[in-house]
Amino acid sequence: MDTSVVTTIAALAGTIIGGFTSVLASWLSQHAQAKEQRLAQDQLRRQELYKDFIREASRLYIDALQSDQANVCGLMELYAEVSRMRILSSARVVERADEIVKMIVNAYLEPNKTFPELREMANSGLIDPLRNFSEACRAESEQLNFRSDS
Repeated sequence: MDTSVVTTIAALAGTIIGGFTSVLASWLSQHAQAKEQRLAQDQLRRQELYKDFIREASRLYIDALQSDQANVCGLMELYAEVSRMRILSSARVVERADEIVKMIVNAYLEPNKTFPELREMANSGLIDPLRNFSEACRAESEQLNFRSDS
């Protein structure tokens, strides 16, 4: 075999291999970036959903402590937010959200609280029904951040 043919074949093979590895590296890089973007968007959607849930749940909880007339419209909105969480969130977060909704419904059935009773609840930590939910959300976020770093 002629040495010029061998040299030409070797050069073509090197060019093909170099081009293939360049395309592969570019594709892998874009794939990783797209995955990071999806994770970041999912995290933002969760944060917005949790923020809305916390705002509505805290408003309804105070209403339930001071009124025996249930805000059915507000409760349905809260149930809708829990349903959205079932799509995006971990089972632990959804369980904590369900607990809060049940606590609010039960609070409407209890006698109204006076301001001194509310102060006592605040001092004993009972007025913060969102603590377990918030902690579950933080744990979920940390777990997702850990997975994206790996």
